[in-house]
Amino acid sequence: MKTLQQQLGKYGLYHRSKRNVLTHFFGIPLIVFAALCLLARIQIPLGSIVIDGAQLFVLASVVYYFMLSFSLGFIMAVIFTLLLVAAQPIAAMAFWPWLSIGVGVFVFGWVLQFIGHYYEGKKPAFVDDLIGLIIGPLYVTVELLFLMGFYKTLEDEVNAIAGPTKA
Repeated sequence: MKTLQQQLGKYGLYHRSKRNVLTHFFGIPLIVFAALCLLARIQIPLGSIVIDGAQLFVLASVVYYFMLSFSLGFIMAVIFTLLLVAAQPIAAMAFWPWLSIGVGVFVFGWVLQFIGHYYEGKKPAFVDDLIGLIIGPLYVTVELLFLMGFYKTLEDEVNAIAGPTKA
């Protein structure tokens, strides 16, 4: 398994433009939120309990994040739990409103992503490696933490792999 620094550095290679990163600050949370809205309608019976697809997705994602970094895993668990809680009322809506909101937010989030990659001049990271789909939310969170002055050593390690940012 690749290290946290390797995963973020590789993802960072596709995200050096500040405009691209800015679109990701909005696009990625919207995509995750929409995916949770849509996945929450999938019911999975496990013995005497029933979980939904969104809960399973959050669990799997957070376990992976914890494997990369305990502290960032905890932060991602809080963020994903908040998104999951926010998605539940939408998942409980009638079929067409649920589907319209879920798909609409999902598409809007991806439009923001592709606008950012237009400025970047590079394709999205997941085109070359699907792990980019799960690293994206972590990358956005870490970039925000970097802007707030946290994880300076990690920031230096990621930038050593990905290179300097550009306007």
